[in-house]
Amino acid sequence: MDLSERLRVKPGRKIALADHDPQATPGFRGRRDADTILEKSIERLSELQYLLYAENKRALLIVLQAMDTGGKDGTIRHVMSRLNPSGCRVRAFKVPTEEELEHDFLWRIHQAVPPRGDFGIFNRSHYEDVIVVRVHGLKPRSVWEARYDQINAFERHLVENDVTILKFFLHISKDEQKKRIEQRIKDPTKRWKLAPSDFEERKFWNDYQRAYEDALNRCSTKSAPWFIIPADKKWYRNLAVSKIMVEALESMKMKFPKPTFDPSKLKLR
Repeated sequence: MDLSERLRVKPGRKIALADHDPQATPGFRGRRDADTILEKSIERLSELQYLLYAENKRALLIVLQAMDTGGKDGTIRHVMSRLNPSGCRVRAFKVPTEEELEHDFLWRIHQAVPPRGDFGIFNRSHYEDVIVVRVHGLKPRSVWEARYDQINAFERHLVENDVTILKFFLHISKDEQKKRIEQRIKDPTKRWKLAPSDFEERKFWNDYQRAYEDALNRCSTKSAPWFIIPADKKWYRNLAVSKIMVEALESMKMKFPKPTFDPSKLKLR
């Protein structure tokens, strides 16, 4: 069974995050040979990116969501390391600006959707508006409740316009998050990532888990699926994301376009 099928949130089937072990490594018994497989996957991604660009018929959008320290930056740094920067657009969605708040919540998202031939990577995304907004009561329930259907309609619109969407929830345990925060405190090169809010947000752990569960259950569709990636083990996180990306791109059956002229008739002088 492909990793895509193992880790996909099946539409219509309700999941509970408590039933998904963040330390699990489905499809792999351990790390042995994982580095070699990851290297091959990353190299294959580079080849497929080139083909996607050459064919120029569709785009690939990767959505990364996680609890704080969940590994969004690390996934981008490792899995996307061989991609051609000219055809890969990374967008980190932080607190909305004043201008963004003057528009609907999807306005800033739509502007960042990659064009045909490109990869787009969202570090956080439109899902913040049914997760953070919900947990902290930034909007009334009636507002964020309506957004699940709006998100599904938006993603369906993108898919119908040649954007393939893969959404990854990097699932870490509360103990692993504590360990990673403590490592940042000790490491002078990582302390800059810390903020007082990181410590406050841990108090809302259970609220965030429930919010993510609802987002995964209500917004994993056949055309824009969610994948729950066990992410306590970074090597598995990287391997799983890269393998699922490769599987999705290979399933497109892409082909290099034929030249519009006969190259054999050209002569170099």
